[in-house]
Amino acid sequence: MMHRLNNRNSLLPLKPFGNYYIHSYASRTKFDSNLVMRDLSKSGQVDEARQLFDKMPERDEFTWNTMIAAYSNSGRFADAKELFFRNPVKKTISWNALISGYCKYGSKDEAFSLFWEMQFHGSKPNEYSFGSLLMMCASLALLLRGEQIHGYTIKTWFDLDVYVVNGLLEMYAKCKRISEAEYLFRTMSGEKNNVTWTSMLTGYSKNGFAYKAIECFRDMRREGNQSNHFTFPSVLTACGAVSARRVGVQVHGCIVKSGFKDNIFVQSSLIAMYAKCRDMETARGLLKGMDDEVSLNSMIVECVRQGLEDEALSIFGRMHERGLEIDEFTIPSILNCFALSRTEMKIASSVHCLIVKTGYGTYKLVNNALVDMYAKRGIMDSALKVFEGMIDKDVISWTALVTGNTHNGSYEEALKLFCAMRAGGISPDQFVTASVLSASAELTLLEFGQQVHGNYIKTGFPSSLSVDNSLVTMYTKCGSLEDANVVFNSMENRDLITWTALIVGYAKNGKAKDSLRSYSLMIGSGVKPDYITFIGLLFACSHAGLIEEAQHYFDSMRTVYGITPGPEHYACMIDLFGRSGDFVKVEELLNQMEVEPDATVWKAILAASRKHGTIENGEKAAKTLMELEPNNAVPYVLLSNMYSAAGRQEEAANVRRLMKSRNISKEPGCSWVEGKGKVHSFMSEDRRHPRMIEIYSKVDEMMLLIKEAGYLPDMSFALQDLDKEGKELGLAYHSEKLAVAFGLLAIPSGAPIRIIKNLRVCGDCHNAMKYISRVYFRHIILRDSNCFHHFRDGNCSCGDYW
Repeated sequence: MMHRLNNRNSLLPLKPFGNYYIHSYASRTKFDSNLVMRDLSKSGQVDEARQLFDKMPERDEFTWNTMIAAYSNSGRFADAKELFFRNPVKKTISWNALISGYCKYGSKDEAFSLFWEMQFHGSKPNEYSFGSLLMMCASLALLLRGEQIHGYTIKTWFDLDVYVVNGLLEMYAKCKRISEAEYLFRTMSGEKNNVTWTSMLTGYSKNGFAYKAIECFRDMRREGNQSNHFTFPSVLTACGAVSARRVGVQVHGCIVKSGFKDNIFVQSSLIAMYAKCRDMETARGLLKGMDDEVSLNSMIVECVRQGLEDEALSIFGRMHERGLEIDEFTIPSILNCFALSRTEMKIASSVHCLIVKTGYGTYKLVNNALVDMYAKRGIMDSALKVFEGMIDKDVISWTALVTGNTHNGSYEEALKLFCAMRAGGISPDQFVTASVLSASAELTLLEFGQQVHGNYIKTGFPSSLSVDNSLVTMYTKCGSLEDANVVFNSMENRDLITWTALIVGYAKNGKAKDSLRSYSLMIGSGVKPDYITFIGLLFACSHAGLIEEAQHYFDSMRTVYGITPGPEHYACMIDLFGRSGDFVKVEELLNQMEVEPDATVWKAILAASRKHGTIENGEKAAKTLMELEPNNAVPYVLLSNMYSAAGRQEEAANVRRLMKSRNISKEPGCSWVEGKGKVHSFMSEDRRHPRMIEIYSKVDEMMLLIKEAGYLPDMSFALQDLDKEGKELGLAYHSEKLAVAFGLLAIPSGAPIRIIKNLRVCGDCHNAMKYISRVYFRHIILRDSNCFHHFRDGNCSCGDYW
């Protein structure tokens, strides 16, 4: 360009581009100055271009429009508008110069305002006006605005212009309206060019229509249109999405013939395609000798997706060693490696340091990955520190922290964060909703879970399997089987998790027959059971005394489904035979176990021994439990109670002294009731509640009425060092009875009274609840540490077999 100017006007030699002598421009023609100003603008030297503009004695339309466009495209809109209003001749190209800049920077309101204003002033839009606006609508997913522009192009006949149609295709595709894009593509009156085909193909590929993308590529080739470095990555992505390796190999051949094999974007797409098609050997072969960031990043992402974390970390190390740029897309994939694997956190900390040093600590995508990584590894303080340091938090940021707390057992913290997220104006998505429903289930907060369910329905999100599964689990764990069934019956798709949640839910709620019936329906639907499914089945059998059914399911685990029974399955079987007093079968099962019996198994034996008074078995089970769980008070308490029931008071006292000498204390019983969004908790003989006078008065009334109905206190569950009256009062003020008294006072008639207890309900309270449900005509749902008890009309769903 400089050579051409010098020859035309015999001007002084120019310095290298970008260092022109401004004072020499005055001697040039207007035409030459315009060309120099244009090139300065395109190279980003806007101020130098303005200096030349100011020194030009004469300016034409090209001069004004070039300078306006230079300011506009660099985001200097104040300067652009100042020149625009000074421009003596404002034609369509002048308006376009300003509009294109606003579109480039996503300033939609200003861009559209100028678009309508230009027509008010008599300038008609052209294909470039529409092209700029449609490009902005595509990048910002402004579907409604894009449709308005489409309507305007039809009225002005610009919908026949291939440039405008290409813009419409891209807009509809990026707004996920692929059917509209497809209609435009098929009804085009003019000839389709490479951009048209590539836009349609890319739209198919990015919207999940992989097979249509592949067909589009085939048709494009048949029509004689040549593919380029935009076309090939899109069709390769489609091939990888559906593991169409054979097609991918053919595309690879086209790439080689077309001369695009050295393009790094095409190379990286090839590597990703082969990796997604599980052909890691070819992918690795293509990667050999390549040192570009795009290809290496692509391989890292695919390795992480396929669970090859070590290989991903190795490639990352190779990039770091060779000084290659590590971007905001590489880092989240690497952090995901640490989240999924058991790699030492020292290495993860080093990567975190690298993030800070390279400035990526300000990127939301990177910070979200950091929060997720620390949360999944259970390092919640670090996750919270990163989260709190984020200026811009989105739903992904909150989801990572909420899910991390749920996963690590901090359920209350998860719910608090969820509430804070809502208060901050962030709308929950299906992932955080599923997580917070799981936390609600673990805390048995039915009312909170129902609110989350209601809010999710209001958001208008489509049905989500993960949310539906969490809802079924939450409702069953809260003892609301009716609601669980409503959700289950409304589900279009059900998987193993859905069925297992229902099977376990029925089992825990004392509905053994419904649990077994659900299992039969699951098998009939073609879904195979897993390890957890059989725990629910065997639990249902053990709590209903279904020996033959349990033996059938237990045997089928190995013979039909190839599942090796674990300690939980043996514990259910031992509990079943132990309850029936068949300790010969219990011993047989113990000898069958391929792994050492864990605490769950010995607790089942201890409970059965206490029920049948077999002290020798109980002693063995208790002593083993004391070794397995040294800080657990249960074996001491149960063994002491066994000795007391057998009249061996000295031995019972010895166990209590041993327990005291080892500083082991029994967990105090606590019961709580949820009402009007608040949780009310009670302990035995508790007097902290603000309505305690009313509650104690209600307890006295309650005990009087149920005694008249036939209730007799079971003194074996009272403290042994009290007289008869003291024992009776002690039993009356157990936490369960205080909770149900509060429920009778606070929960409207007709609504179930839901009580949660941290320990197993005692025999006396269980008996009392049956009478209370009959006397007060109330449905009482009590969840203890083992299962649910539904008390109705003087009966319990467990059949007194808990």
